[in-house]
Amino acid sequence: MADSAADRFLRYVVIDTQSDAKSPTQPSTEKQKDLGRLLVQELHEIGVADAHLDEHGYVYATIPSNTSKNDVPTICFCAHMDTAPDFSGTGVKPQVVKNYQGGDIRLPGDPSQVIRVAEHPVLESLIGEDIITSDGTTLLGADDKAGIAEIMAAAEFLVNNPDVKHGAIRILFTTDEEIGRGVDKVDLKKLGADFAYTMDGETAGTVEDETFSADAVEIVVKGVAIHPGFAYGKMENAIRIAGDIVARLPRDMAPETTTGRDGFIHPTGMSGVMEKAYLSLIVRDFTEEGLKAKEALLERIVKEVLGAYPGSGYTFTLKEQYRNMKTVLDRHPEIVENAVEAIRRAGMNPVRGSIRGGTDGSRLSFMGLPCANIFAGGHAFHSPLEFVSSQDMDRAVRTIVELARIWEERA
Repeated sequence: MADSAADRFLRYVVIDTQSDAKSPTQPSTEKQKDLGRLLVQELHEIGVADAHLDEHGYVYATIPSNTSKNDVPTICFCAHMDTAPDFSGTGVKPQVVKNYQGGDIRLPGDPSQVIRVAEHPVLESLIGEDIITSDGTTLLGADDKAGIAEIMAAAEFLVNNPDVKHGAIRILFTTDEEIGRGVDKVDLKKLGADFAYTMDGETAGTVEDETFSADAVEIVVKGVAIHPGFAYGKMENAIRIAGDIVARLPRDMAPETTTGRDGFIHPTGMSGVMEKAYLSLIVRDFTEEGLKAKEALLERIVKEVLGAYPGSGYTFTLKEQYRNMKTVLDRHPEIVENAVEAIRRAGMNPVRGSIRGGTDGSRLSFMGLPCANIFAGGHAFHSPLEFVSSQDMDRAVRTIVELARIWEERA
């Protein structure tokens, strides 16, 4: 390969692609197209002739089939170009710890930021590898520029090695995944894939076929406003009411107190004035029943709090975000079976996992394109402690190549 996945990754992370949930446009930030344009240029350079950037910032491309078999499914590999709004993605300065020898990694741009082995025990399995981090003042962008770099490196390998037989391979790079709009404008007919994989997971060797089911809740509290000097027995402060609702949320249903298959109720924003307050929350669970039970509990808490404020009212609006993709993938077991075999051929012990979150694959699955999630190798996403192993990215590249080969073999 002319460029390794790590070479590409180091180029991509310095391009600021943060998305913005407050923006109504798609993409939410024009700067995401800066990376899209570079990717199209690089795809053209490696011989992927139809690569192009559409008006929504998506990159579409095709590696044509090179097999005589006519019944090989068309497989799509997908990753997202945006980085999370949770932490700054401007001015990323990637650092490479060559031949990591163990121990905590202190980041040079902000020495208070330390990637500690005690908090990230996966580091113990990466001794001798090259660890890429930020300088501690920004996130790194491994979520999901590691996935992009891996798909690009695999594309270059497949183009340059025609002895690896495969069916048609589609490439899709999306915008705005981090704000829940990643596939809103994807043209599945143009994409023309039968099955797909997002390269957006963490630990090497992992394939994930299950996500949370997810809803957003918007609560608007209408209080009773009056001059505070004359408020006795009359004022019902909407801000205080919203605060009471948050205070009543069960501590054992918070993200910071749940793990494994436990869902949660999580307040993500609160604003307002005395007369009206706005409360935003997300609700997550692996089952539809668990999701609905948590939403019913949340509305019951709101009603109980409002019971102490007879002059006030509220609205409670639910918005579906995504659903557990396992419902769809269980009908197509070969998607995960082939991924497991590809990971094994790439030299790893496959691990099947569940995502305490979602990916573009969640939405794509329910839009009619069944899609599992494969590791990209990154860790500590959405934070200045984000890191990825260069060798894990190479393992992901080999996994993509083996997947292309396996779909052709098993056709």
